[in-house]
Amino acid sequence: MARRQPIFKPYHQHQLMLLPPSLDELIPKEHACRVVNEVINNINLEPLNAAYHIKGSSSYHPQMLLKVLVYGYVSNIYSSRKLEAACKESIYFMFLSSMSYPDHNTINRFRSVRLKDAFRKIFEEVVLLLAQEGLLSIEEVYTDGTKIEVNANKYTFVWRKAIATNKEKIKKQLAQIWQYAQSMAAAEDDLPDPPDFTRINKEKVKDTVDKLNEVLGKKENVDKKMKARLDYVTKHYPANMARYEQQEAILDNRNSYSKTDPDATFMRLKEDHMRNGQLKPAYNVQISTSNQFIVNYTIHSDPTDTNTLANHLDQYEKSFGSSLKSLTADAGYGSEDNYTLLKEKQIAAYVKYGLFDKHQNKSFNKKHPFSADKLFYNQQGDHYICPMGQKMHYIGNRTNKTVTGFLQTARMYKASNCETCPLNGACHKSKGNRIIQVNVKLERQKQQADQLLKSEEGIRKRKKRCFDVEPVFGNIKNNHGFRRFMLRGRKKVEIEWGLIAIAQNLRKKAA
Repeated sequence: MARRQPIFKPYHQHQLMLLPPSLDELIPKEHACRVVNEVINNINLEPLNAAYHIKGSSSYHPQMLLKVLVYGYVSNIYSSRKLEAACKESIYFMFLSSMSYPDHNTINRFRSVRLKDAFRKIFEEVVLLLAQEGLLSIEEVYTDGTKIEVNANKYTFVWRKAIATNKEKIKKQLAQIWQYAQSMAAAEDDLPDPPDFTRINKEKVKDTVDKLNEVLGKKENVDKKMKARLDYVTKHYPANMARYEQQEAILDNRNSYSKTDPDATFMRLKEDHMRNGQLKPAYNVQISTSNQFIVNYTIHSDPTDTNTLANHLDQYEKSFGSSLKSLTADAGYGSEDNYTLLKEKQIAAYVKYGLFDKHQNKSFNKKHPFSADKLFYNQQGDHYICPMGQKMHYIGNRTNKTVTGFLQTARMYKASNCETCPLNGACHKSKGNRIIQVNVKLERQKQQADQLLKSEEGIRKRKKRCFDVEPVFGNIKNNHGFRRFMLRGRKKVEIEWGLIAIAQNLRKKAA
């Protein structure tokens, strides 16, 4: 009996079609590339068109390039070379580009140069479009930050402490040579006292070196080792000081920066693959979200979340022309200057302070029964009562200036007879009498924040924050593999993160 042959569907690779299908027919109706196409068709691109010159040869249409770039970030394709290949290989990119094939240089130039001044407006248009559809609120947001590594050499860096150490060495060397020159100077060319190096600069170093060469150059019996030291100082120290001043100008208020991306600061990254918290050049990315849509974003060189909120709010007001109604954030933003700023802007601040979560834990309160916040305060006498019932008297104020320039004032109270107290060692660890510092304004702000956070609305917002803003970073990093910027420089990084933000919003809309 003959074996039956299997039946296959027709397969004629080179057969011509009378009516070939269009790209539109090959793409599913709910596909993400259609969402990208629809959204970008409905936003104003006049600011982007202004980035092109009227004269010269024709350019690829910016609307097409923007669609290709945004959809690339939606589909986890970040490299300009891979985007170039996708325009020739993927029907989704062919649909968006209308069978145009821009090369990687064109795509990269568009991303780095053309979008530089116009991209923020494009992002804002997308957010407002999504808000009109009722998908998000631009008035009530959840704010958080993360650190993302930059495309920079992690072994070429500048540290503020290293500069300070080297400047101290310069001071010491010049002082020693000056002292030697004084011992060698004749009566008629006595040197004055060594110059004041309290604030050293390149001009002062150069003048000192020139004076030393003038005095010691006349002497015939100068020690060879000292002469060699002076030659080294003359050759290197003025140039070194000029370089240190230039580096300090780049540092500004930071402690470090990368030589290959001076805007980037060395930060400790949590998700380091070695799990040892290595310091790497990175940016602090701040976002505000609503229903997991990114409403606002800013890029910072400061690794501390506390110091970024003011600029973040300024960018929001610049983008949307009004202030927020409410902001919810974790304890990383709970500071006196931030609470003051939010109150001035009349924003409901559902912002935790440092020990809010621990204060909800009874075991923590039992472990710290003698903390300053548990001491009784006598308002009429303006004194605190220590755990042994003794008065702690007011001894003055202490003022501290933060990195952002905000002045904090704390009242200081001092106990007496701590040496003979039976609770000495348990009440406090200092050697002398216990001194506590009380920031009255901050304590009042903490009480107000505590009431707001424990209200029904505060509890709801605290719960929602965990699954509103935090999953956005997790989705971008873990699900879409974006853990390192490809571009260098803060302005270009802002564009790159803006593309990530639009991609996140359009993925969410498509879902």
